[in-house]
Amino acid sequence: MSLVTNPVLRGFNPDPSSVKVGDTIYIAVSTFEWMPGVRIYQTKDLVNYEYVTDILTKSDFRGNPRDCSVWAPQISYVDGEFYVLYTDVKSTLRPFKDLHNYLVKSKSITGPWSEPIYLNSSGFDPSLFHDGEKSYLLNCIWDYRHHEPNKSVGIIIQEFDRKTNKLIDTYKKIFDGTEAAKTEAPHIYKLNDYYYLITAEGGTGKDHQVTVCRSKNVFGPYELDPQTPLLTSKNHPELKLQCAGHASLITMDNGDMYIFHLTTRPLENNFAILGRETALQSVILKDGWLRLKEGGNLPYDTVEVKSTVKQVINHDFKDDFKHKLHHEWNTLRNYDLSFLDVTSNGLKMISQESMQSLFDISLIGKRITTYDFTAKTEVEFNPERFNQMAGIGLYLNAENFFYAYLTYDEKVGKCIRYFKKSANEFTLYDKVTPINETKVVLEVVSENNLVDILVNGNKQNINEKITFLSGGFTGLYVTLSVHDLDYRNGATATFKYFEYKGKERG
Repeated sequence: MSLVTNPVLRGFNPDPSSVKVGDTIYIAVSTFEWMPGVRIYQTKDLVNYEYVTDILTKSDFRGNPRDCSVWAPQISYVDGEFYVLYTDVKSTLRPFKDLHNYLVKSKSITGPWSEPIYLNSSGFDPSLFHDGEKSYLLNCIWDYRHHEPNKSVGIIIQEFDRKTNKLIDTYKKIFDGTEAAKTEAPHIYKLNDYYYLITAEGGTGKDHQVTVCRSKNVFGPYELDPQTPLLTSKNHPELKLQCAGHASLITMDNGDMYIFHLTTRPLENNFAILGRETALQSVILKDGWLRLKEGGNLPYDTVEVKSTVKQVINHDFKDDFKHKLHHEWNTLRNYDLSFLDVTSNGLKMISQESMQSLFDISLIGKRITTYDFTAKTEVEFNPERFNQMAGIGLYLNAENFFYAYLTYDEKVGKCIRYFKKSANEFTLYDKVTPINETKVVLEVVSENNLVDILVNGNKQNINEKITFLSGGFTGLYVTLSVHDLDYRNGATATFKYFEYKGKERG
């Protein structure tokens, strides 16, 4: 047996959906505004996980606000084809929910993938259930007339024709949800004589839970598990794994069953800077209902799986930019890489808009996977105006970020400056570090929940609390970027290398 420590996918990897094809389990996670959209991991042993591919490489989500774009993908496999569904969310304003659900298909997990096929717009978290020759689309239903702020009022089902890629007839509501409310993330699994409907409820925060119903007919009526919920962290702030919910079931060849689920590991006062992650739990069928194998309904920090492999967790990453852009790097809202070029001297980036832009921004980011870390780069940049900037940052979303950058000041000349944006507050630090050369080594250090910057190895004593970079639906990234707010494409920066080292806390 192998003991696996949760989470199994660390850092920003929320809303897991899984499918087993042959001896390989594939897991799809949400990416929101980060591109490419829909990241896929794989495992053969449930112990160690590796990146496989990203699905949406050509989609354009420019203009979508923070926490929108690609929500809760679902992956399935039938008749020799992978099906990936996702929601393109255009706005999180109330009372309406402007969104569109799409499907892409491929005979290979690495593509090529079809162009997106439109499904509907009635609610988010679409999911396909395949039952023999028939398939059914599920999603939550959003009702703007509902008096509560969250207007997800249940789960609907509608037959889907795999030959024409079209929905048949109209939808039927099969589950109203429980008093936990905010019912979403539906998946159906057929086990023995029952169809099991697994949903997420309570919202994706501290009240999150996994709810299970069952029926002998796919259209219902569905009977609620009398011991609901199957999994939750609610009312247990002492647990390491918080916000447990949004589950996906997998059955191994030997009959063992597991769920992948969303979780967070917050710091003080529920600040989860790493974002929402993916954890694993062992489950069984007992008296016709899914139960955690070890009992109770609280998430376990560790889980035993039948394997002789040892878990390997590696947080370190180094990129000398000698080849094409590594898959660890993401961009914002589209994957147009025309602003960068991998050269013999490093990664050359041409400037665009500011850090808060929802459109064109010359920025690449890597997920943070540990609370404590260092991230270092050497940047070559020759700014001529204060509106030209290039450097290293910490980025949660377009409203919350921190930046250390090489720029120009009329009094000082070339210098390093520092700013942060936290919600609606912008802070330009008084600290100014004069620089004589055009090459500089910038290093971000996060330790004990404080962030400092090193310039050419010298501490700057910024000591900013990192907790403001938490909240919302995404997670923290370390970024490299260049900006010119005078002439847009008027500046060029070259990043020689990037080095990230993560440190686990005891």
